[in-house]
Amino acid sequence: MRHKHTVLLACACALAALVCAATLHADPGTEPPVDTTTTSTLPEIPTPDLDLIERLIDRHRHDVWHWQLVMGVPLTHALPHPLPDPQRRATAWYQLALKTKSRALHVPHRAAWLCIHRFEGSWTDPNPPYYGGLQMDLQFQRKYGGALLRRKGTADHWTPLEQMWTAERAHRSGRGFYPWPNTARYCGLI
Repeated sequence: MRHKHTVLLACACALAALVCAATLHADPGTEPPVDTTTTSTLPEIPTPDLDLIERLIDRHRHDVWHWQLVMGVPLTHALPHPLPDPQRRATAWYQLALKTKSRALHVPHRAAWLCIHRFEGSWTDPNPPYYGGLQMDLQFQRKYGGALLRRKGTADHWTPLEQMWTAERAHRSGRGFYPWPNTARYCGLI
């Protein structure tokens, strides 16, 4: 019975507290003094960190150069239409980097190069006189991938993308798929 009285007393106290809280009103206090002078201050616009933006431009420029080296095309040292605003210049280099990467990743005749590779060898085949997944000899590598040969060594050290772009340069020079006569026939290319 004692327990019931305790619970009943607790409920009565809670009800009384609710009634008291409902009747209380917050003290509005005094009105703040009215300032008759008008001074408008604009929020400060943060100034861009020019050093950071220049580093960003440099990073995007190097991305562009990387993909241009993979494709074996001349490097873009400056934007065709230079922009005075550093932030817009950074955006322009970023867009150029994306466009260049997309172009580099979509090798022309990719399916043909992969078919030839399937019959030729491993992308990392180091056995002379033919190297890499498209079995390129040293003379072929010097002529169509000279910069890669100087920078990375023989074709077995190149990425598959670099090997395909080197073969694409040979194809565009007029040689077509004839440097791979048997495998090109197996693939139905000649």
